[in-house]
Order: sequence, then C-alpha cells, then structure tokens
Amino acid sequence: MTISRRDLLAGTAGLTGALAFGGTPNLAFAQAEPKFTPEKGASLRVLRWAPFVKGDEDAWLANTKKFTEQTGVEVKIDKESWEDIRPKAAVAANVGSGPDIMFVWFDDPQQYPEKLMDVSPLANYLGAKYGGWYPGLEGYAKRDGKFIALPLAAIGNAIIYRDSHMKAAGFSEFPKDTKGFLELCKALQAKGTPAGFAHGKAVGDGNNYAHWLLWSHGGQMVDKNGKVTINSPETIAALNYAKELYKTFIPGTESWLDINNNRAFVAGQISLTANGVSLYYSAKNDPKLAEMAADLRSTNFPMGPVGKKVELHQTTSTIIFKHTKFPQAAQAYLKFMYEQEQMNSWLQGSSAYCCQALKAFEKNPIWTSDPIHKAYASASDTLRPNGFDGPLGYASAAVMADYVVVDMFAEAVTGQRTPEEAAKRAEQRASRYYRV
Repeated sequence: MTISRRDLLAGTAGLTGALAFGGTPNLAFAQAEPKFTPEKGASLRVLRWAPFVKGDEDAWLANTKKFTEQTGVEVKIDKESWEDIRPKAAVAANVGSGPDIMFVWFDDPQQYPEKLMDVSPLANYLGAKYGGWYPGLEGYAKRDGKFIALPLAAIGNAIIYRDSHMKAAGFSEFPKDTKGFLELCKALQAKGTPAGFAHGKAVGDGNNYAHWLLWSHGGQMVDKNGKVTINSPETIAALNYAKELYKTFIPGTESWLDINNNRAFVAGQISLTANGVSLYYSAKNDPKLAEMAADLRSTNFPMGPVGKKVELHQTTSTIIFKHTKFPQAAQAYLKFMYEQEQMNSWLQGSSAYCCQALKAFEKNPIWTSDPIHKAYASASDTLRPNGFDGPLGYASAAVMADYVVVDMFAEAVTGQRTPEEAAKRAEQRASRYYRV
C-alpha cells in the first residue's frame, strides 16, 4: 500500500464529501485524527443483519467497494436474519473466532465487553468531528467510560396505518392517547380491517411494542439502582391494557417475528401496525400496491397514562472482536464508513430506515424528502434505553436477550398467565440477572 493510500484513508476520505448536504470540513480536529495503517495482506469479514430496505445494503456494499479500491483490503460482507445476529455474536465472542466486525443489537456488547476492542480513539474523533453522538446510542456502546462499540443507527419504529380505513372506522385523525388508540383498534376490528402487533420473539418489533406498552403506563424493569421493580401496579395496568388491545388483533400475533407484520400488512390482512419505514417502501416499490402506498400514513406511538412519549427504537452498533488478525484494517474500515461522504450516502440509501448516530447527519435531506419519514426522523434523539431506569450492563443485556418483557406481555394477553402471574414471573426471571 502506498503512502498516498494511507493518507487518503486516514485523512481525506471524510473531507472529499465535506461540502455535501451543507457540511464543512472541521480541520481543527486534523491533528487528533487517528491514523490506521492496514496490515500487509489484510482482509476482513463483516457480519451484518439482513436488510429490510435494499438501498441500505446496496449503499453499504458500494462504500465497501470504495474502501477496497482505495486500500487494497478485501472485505467480505455476510448477513444473517435479525433474530440470528445475537446468538452468532455471542458464539463468536465466546469461541474467539469468526467475523472481524459485526453489526449487533441494543446493549449486546455489554454481554462480552472483554472480547471487544476498545475503539475510543476512533469514537472520540468521530464524535468531535460530527457534532457528538446521541446520548442514548452512546450509552449502549460504552463500558466503564470506554467505547467497546461504535453506535451505528437507530432503526425507527412508528405506527403505520391505512388512512382510508381509519376514517371508515369513524376517526378523522389518529388518536393521541392510549385510550383513543384502543377505541380505534376496536373500530377497525369491527370493520374487518384489524390491527396487528408482534407478540413473538421479534428482536425489533416485539421489543419495541412491548416496551412501549410497559413504559407508557409507568412500568419499568428496574429502578436507578438496578433493583427489579417490574412487578408493580403500573405493569399490571399495562398488561391489562395490552389484553384489551390483543382482542382486536388478527389471530396469530403471539408467534410473529419481525417479518410477519410486514407480510400481513402488504397482504391486506391488517391495516395498522408498528414497523420501520421498510413497510412503506415494500408497498411503494410494488406497482400492484400503488393504491395502498398512497393510502399509508405514519405517526408516533400514542401517549399513555405516564403523560409523555416513551419509545424504544431498535439500535445497532458495530463491534470489532479482539480475535481479529487485522485490528488496524478493521478500524480503518469503520473510520472510512463513518466519514461524511460514506455515511450520508448510506443514510440516503437506507431511505429513512436508519436514523443517524452522529448529530451532524440529521441534516441529511432524506428526513424531509417524504412526509412518511417524519415519524422516524427523531428516533436517535428520543429513544429510551431498554435497561431503563437502571444502568446498562450484563444484566440489562441478558434480560433483553432473554425476552423477559416480550414474554411477559405474550403470556398475559394470550391467557397463559394472569397479568399478576406474568408480572411475578418476569420479576423472578429478571432477578436472576440483576443481583442488587
């Protein structure tokens, strides 16, 4: 590799696109910029989650190709289903072999921090150059003050619904509170155009929906000290509310994974659900669904008794395993992919599916290019970490990985357990991980 390639990789990759979207290069950070020189003969394997928006993958692959052209480092991109990412990452960490880099979920890096590279110099450089990291995403990526991961994105989750069906059910506008939301779902069911939300072990949609139900009623897994508080009157209220909502759903949602509500919606089986913007593009990009696409609207989850908006959004970070043979190449690759030209290209390719982790990229025009995108634009800024209200760490990651909150709601709504029994069981399960 020549000196010019190294200089290009270390310093100019982000500056070549610095004027894009109104940005300007911040030369004040040039001296603090970390320089990574890929090892001779380096090659990388990256394992990411399977995309729901094709443009996301296309843009990532195009940026990767540019990196290889400029550095000579070959990068192989593999992908797995959303539900398989968590166990694949855990296995790679435990056995000390596998991908060099992975895209992972939520606070998963907190389960095996000792197996991950400290990427603080790179994270601090990117944060200083691009307006800082959103606090919620940064919290997922840090352990004991060090970055063990690089926040990549929040995959916004919002309500998607058929406007004509809502109006046919007697509602001129979408309800703003949970009481009105339940009445809308009842009316939609009566019209034969029901709602449907994932109650299965869906890493994205199932977690997002269940945590909204819990938090909107004032329930929480733990307090600020990490003491388990899930078995509370607020949680019981959330479970009883969820039972009433579930009665209005299409049958079978207790087994839904992240793909199922997409399929049910575009098939015309449901007219209201929560999803990423990918559902909208599934309809928009299918000529047979043009009428449906024109009828779609998006909005944020309604407000519950807690009196404020509280939402969990799917968060994803990139990690570098310590077992990589090419740590310099791995850091060089991520540095290149996070610089302005590549990051803006990826965000645009993702079509509002991925919300930026660095604040400077909120100016990307993708957020104002379509009214549907508005409900997803602030996901990184407004998300609440899944471990609320306690610290993120081994326990919060394990409770999320074990689907404690998701299972609690599924057990209650299906009648497998009473709300009181479901809350007590969740408390017992969570207490195995939280030991305060």
